[in-house]
Amino acid sequence: MKSSLVKSLCLGAVALSFGAVATTTGSTQPAEASSSAKIVSKSALGKSAYNVAVTGSNAIYSKPGTVRGTKLVASTKQVKKLAKSGYSKDYFRAYYMAVTNRGSVYYKIVSMNGKYRGYIYGGSTKGVLAAGIETVETTEPATMPTRTTGFHLKNVKKNTLWTAPKNTQYKAHKVSLYGSNKHDTFTVSKAEVKTRERTLYYYVTSTTDASIAGWIYAGKGYQNAANTSFGGLMVGEVDQTPTSDNSVKVVYRENGKSVGNATWVTAQANTHAGNRVDNAKNIAGINLTDYVTAMTPSGYKAASAKAVSSAVLGATYGNTVYVDVLSAVSSQLQLTVSGVDNGKIAVIDGLSTGSRLSSKDLAVALSPDATASLTGEAGKSFGEVGLAKIETGVTRGNIGGTITYQDHSGNFYHYTFTFEAGTFASSQRLARYGDVLTANFKATLVGGKATATANGGSWSVS
Repeated sequence: MKSSLVKSLCLGAVALSFGAVATTTGSTQPAEASSSAKIVSKSALGKSAYNVAVTGSNAIYSKPGTVRGTKLVASTKQVKKLAKSGYSKDYFRAYYMAVTNRGSVYYKIVSMNGKYRGYIYGGSTKGVLAAGIETVETTEPATMPTRTTGFHLKNVKKNTLWTAPKNTQYKAHKVSLYGSNKHDTFTVSKAEVKTRERTLYYYVTSTTDASIAGWIYAGKGYQNAANTSFGGLMVGEVDQTPTSDNSVKVVYRENGKSVGNATWVTAQANTHAGNRVDNAKNIAGINLTDYVTAMTPSGYKAASAKAVSSAVLGATYGNTVYVDVLSAVSSQLQLTVSGVDNGKIAVIDGLSTGSRLSSKDLAVALSPDATASLTGEAGKSFGEVGLAKIETGVTRGNIGGTITYQDHSGNFYHYTFTFEAGTFASSQRLARYGDVLTANFKATLVGGKATATANGGSWSVS
């Protein structure tokens, strides 16, 4: 009897010991999970989905971390490494939200490369990211190249266009280049750098098929050379040899001194030296007049409105045309808040009169004619005509802001802007090319998150 009792006590002690070890070593979730928290609401974020970075303070789980049955997807140690990553692939997309009966808010996230997917603690207020994740801008506007037309893909089979710079948006994918070839030309309309890697991408569109468009790695970017390559792009004629029978040499000169040159080569067959060029086009589909304008050396502009047309008038194959240019400088616009209407709402770090903005803060654009009007002879006055072109080229009406603000209760707001065109020209009447011009905007606070997208561009002061 005594022997049986001793054996029972020993076995019970072993079982208790084993159970304690199992509880300690098998737990991969917060201690609260044992009390069975429950999800009381869940919803897809839809258009309100965020690009986020993990902060490194919380692990990622297969379910909200306090719910029974959750499993570890990435430990806090792993998440800390992701938080310090210098690669865009380790950004995340937050696309789903779940709230537990304890008021804890969890977001379902997936890494840009799809390697990690699960729930992470995001604080205790719906729609306000805290604790485990924070919103990020995966790209930033970059300076546009001085030339935007006449680019070719370096290798149609290898150089890829993307719907967004690689890994800066979840499910960014390659664009089909079916039907495109090395002779096709592309136009650059946007420039961005990846926030982490600082690598440059251009958004390009085929001049022959507008459906072929996307982001391409641009290396160091266009550097004003007539024949060069950078990233997946190149400039210069493709597979053509200029001869006296098919080309025209262009010399740019300032006060009689050459400051640059280029060579236009026709794609037309059976041309001969001495034949008139007229409106023939090169392999990129560009006539001589437009080519001469596009190839103007950086830092110069045509000396007059008729400088190019006069130079190419009657041009013949095998000859040289001379284009008079002058040194030019470009001005930029400083976007400034001239007045703010917040109603009776106090937002955190809101705008005030005199706040400075850039084109990445609101969806404002400048027309091509207005952009061209910012460049002129160094030291020369803009004059009424030049200022009027710039004033007319700024976006009008309600211009959406790109930044979301919050009040102290966690409610979301953003600003809309209105360009005060009536004061622009008069306030800049003494401005000269190279000066920074001021464009005033009235800011009005409205409810909801910002949905506008910045148009970017190098014409505004950042």
